[in-house]
Amino acid sequence: MRHIAAILISVFAFTVLTSCEKVDVPTDTPNCIKRKIRQIKSDEVRNPPASVWQYDYNGQTVYYIPPYCCDRPSELYDSDCKLICSPDGGLSGSGDNKCSDFFSKRTNEKLIWQDDRK
Repeated sequence: MRHIAAILISVFAFTVLTSCEKVDVPTDTPNCIKRKIRQIKSDEVRNPPASVWQYDYNGQTVYYIPPYCCDRPSELYDSDCKLICSPDGGLSGSGDNKCSDFFSKRTNEKLIWQDDRK
């Protein structure tokens, strides 16, 4: 029983420590985007390296995570981390076609974070 308790405590401690890891991003980055970055950092390294970009699109600040590996779609989130659409990637390469004007209408590009792991 003590062995199981020790394992549970170790798992809990690891979870707490890694979930509180500081993410080096601009201070005005929403907490939900910081959580997404921490999640990406806990996954295997992506190829190409993962990144998060901030843009203005349709009158709001949005966060774009480019596609990676194996026909995965990109992700475009609002500042509350609600998925707006997938502008590109996926099996067709053109995302989910819900925001086909994203690349022509986006402005104020800003790199928020890029994974520097190898």
